[in-house]
Amino acid sequence: MTARVIAIANQKGGVGKTTTAVNLAASLAISERKTLLVDADPQANATSGVGVGKEVDRPSLYDVLVDGRDPREVIVPDRELPYLWTLPSSQDLVGAEIELVNAADRETRLCEALRGVVEEYEFILIDCPPSLGLTTLNVLTAAKGVLIPIQCEYYALEGISQLLNTVRLVQQNFNPDLAIEGVLLTMYDARLNLCRQVAQEAKEYFGAKVFRTVIPRNVRLAEAPSFGKPILLYDVQSVGAKSYLSVAQELVRRRESDPVGVGGDPS
Repeated sequence: MTARVIAIANQKGGVGKTTTAVNLAASLAISERKTLLVDADPQANATSGVGVGKEVDRPSLYDVLVDGRDPREVIVPDRELPYLWTLPSSQDLVGAEIELVNAADRETRLCEALRGVVEEYEFILIDCPPSLGLTTLNVLTAAKGVLIPIQCEYYALEGISQLLNTVRLVQQNFNPDLAIEGVLLTMYDARLNLCRQVAQEAKEYFGAKVFRTVIPRNVRLAEAPSFGKPILLYDVQSVGAKSYLSVAQELVRRRESDPVGVGGDPS
C-alpha cells in the first residue's frame, strides 16, 4: 500500500506543528503503522524531538533536495520505536530555497525524492517550516493531504485563508490530488470561553474535517522535547499522550475509508 503523505502546515509559528508531527508520528508507530517523519524545517526541532542528534556531518533533507541524494541513505531508524523512521533536517536547509530558485524542477524535488520510498511506509508525515516559501511548496507538491494545527487563541484563524489559497495554487499547478486532511485544535483549555469560541468557529468553517480529538495544554507535553522524546516515551499516561494516540487512531480510520486519498476543494 502506498504511504499516505501528509504535510503538517500552518505559516503561523507556535501553533503546534512540530509537536504534532513528532507525537502523531510516534503514535502511529506505537500502533504498528510504518511511519516516516520528514523534518522540512531548518530549525530541526522535529529531528531533535525524536532523539536524532544534530551532528554537523550527518546528511539531511538538504542533501536530498539540493544534491539529489537517495533518501534511504539519509533516513534514520528510531532507537526505541521499531515502526518509526526519520528523515532529519539541518540548518543547511536554510540555503536550499536560494540554491534551488533557478532550478527547473524546484517545486518537485521532494516529490521525486519520496517517490522511491512511498511503498515502504503507511504514513509519511512532513513537518513544514512556519512560512509559505519554496520548501513548503515542495512539501505540498509531494503530499496527498494537509493537516492544519490551529492554536485555540485570539486571531487563531487569521492567515488560514492564505494557506488555503496556497493549497489551491498547488492543486492547480502541481498537485491536483492535494486535499485538506484535517484541522487539529491545539493548546485547548475547556475552561476558557475563547478556546470554545475558536473551536466552534473552526467547526463552522471546516466542518467534518476538524478532528474530534483536541490537544490540550499540557505541561508534560511541553517538557518532552527537552528530553528528545515524544510524549508517549516521556509520559505515556499524560493527557497529551492519550490525545495524540486518539488523533492517530482517527487518522488511521480516515485512511482505511479513503486509502488512495481524494483531492478537491481545500476549503
